[in-house]
Amino acid sequence: MMTPRLHSVVRFALAAFFGFSVTLVMNGCNRPDTGARQPIAFSHKIHAGDNKIQCQYCHGGVRRGTAAGIPSERLCMGCHQLVAANRPEIIRLRDAFQKNQPIPWMRVNVIGDFVYFNHYPHVAKMIPCQKCHGEIQAMAEVRPAVNLADMAFCVDCHRQHAAPVDCYTCHR
Repeated sequence: MMTPRLHSVVRFALAAFFGFSVTLVMNGCNRPDTGARQPIAFSHKIHAGDNKIQCQYCHGGVRRGTAAGIPSERLCMGCHQLVAANRPEIIRLRDAFQKNQPIPWMRVNVIGDFVYFNHYPHVAKMIPCQKCHGEIQAMAEVRPAVNLADMAFCVDCHRQHAAPVDCYTCHR
């Protein structure tokens, strides 16, 4: 027979699992092996790998808060007015930019709504993006590098870096 405390823990775990599963489906991450299919093909291998563009140039939100952010079409067009301007994917990007239509990018790394994550403290501690995102500079198509549904990855990393592991650090 379960104690009331154990019953509460089991109910919380089931609710968390269900909530995370629904979040994955709702955010379009229906391809866990490769990530979500993007509306315009984008290669981190070309941008971050071959051309060595730093992650924070495009994902400036990591310095300011919770979300890395997706670069605006304006930022992309800063280079692509001239660079590879006649390639089909760049033409699609330019068309969206000229029509003032945002690109409906799909999330690749999804965490549950019950988890609070802030990029800034991780960037401030100079933890490389590759720690969580894998060898992103080698990915033609971004895919999840770690299982974010398993909080053991995060807890192990926090312990390794002497960061807090109490529940309220990530669950608010």
